[in-house]
Amino acid sequence: MNHQRPSKWHGVPIVRPFLGFSSFARTILFSCSAPAYSCSTFTKPPDSIPELKATKCLEHVKFEEVDEDEEQEVDMVHADFGFFDPKLEDFSGVKLLLHNYLDNKPWDLSGFVDLILEQTTVGTVVKLDEQDEVGHADDDDAGPFGVISVINLQRYQHHRCIKELKEFLLEACTEEATKKKLKTYLERHAGDVGLLISQRFVNSPYQLVPPLYDALFDEIAWATEDEPTQELRDSFCFKYYVLITRIFESKTIKQSKANMKGDVDFTDSIIYVKPEDEIFQELSSLSFTFALRAVRPSPSEMKNYKEKGLVMVIDASQVSKFREKLKCLLAES
Repeated sequence: MNHQRPSKWHGVPIVRPFLGFSSFARTILFSCSAPAYSCSTFTKPPDSIPELKATKCLEHVKFEEVDEDEEQEVDMVHADFGFFDPKLEDFSGVKLLLHNYLDNKPWDLSGFVDLILEQTTVGTVVKLDEQDEVGHADDDDAGPFGVISVINLQRYQHHRCIKELKEFLLEACTEEATKKKLKTYLERHAGDVGLLISQRFVNSPYQLVPPLYDALFDEIAWATEDEPTQELRDSFCFKYYVLITRIFESKTIKQSKANMKGDVDFTDSIIYVKPEDEIFQELSSLSFTFALRAVRPSPSEMKNYKEKGLVMVIDASQVSKFREKLKCLLAES
């Protein structure tokens, strides 16, 4: 049965602060922001996340890091964010978002971005939603704030960018047993594996995250029935997802665990730049970290932390649990 893909629409949630991270974690998260917006955004999630792709009308709230006994200063800035199908005009903005996707490895990033933008039935680009005088969405001049998509590793196996990406992952994995399992996913089961790409500026509204993933996984389900050929429909029947992301890991965690003298507080031993990555790792069947060669400037609060790459493999059967956990995580914030 064919499904009619929903058009983009607008919603207006209610504002409240996001308290899901410690103040130290928020300091780290706010260190990598969108060029034009230094504020972070907080909105109370609606009672139920809509199944359709939603454009969120949001109030941006900036929290200034202060002592716990002091009051937080809040500045309000209004901005509308829209969910749009990928298009070739987004090339420069999406390439910027993904510029360090594989650390500092020289690879065919342009070809990789082309694959993402050419796949319009599955994938979303997040931009400021600007409307013209008659109320039509005008995103031609709006740079992307985020992108999410899934690429079948076997369907594009002959593209240079996918070959180089696989090589990077195998080289990054130093533990032989883990590398053997990873190689199985990347080669023998490549037809069942989707590379889940999710990149956005850190200060993008966290309320967009559940609808983004809902839209992605809904579109994957629709594509298995609605794509014009059986080959295309089968290419979206994923059994596994591979993710490449980043975390901040405490430089002293290994030493502390080795000593284990007295009570040890590991609350902030790992900082997940994207909150959903903590859920993905909890549900993953395989994960490993790797050292980054390109180190970005970091604030003084991060002197005891090191940015690292994180690769995860998630069974598709865990997607429904992930979606539930993601909504609960943000609802409790």
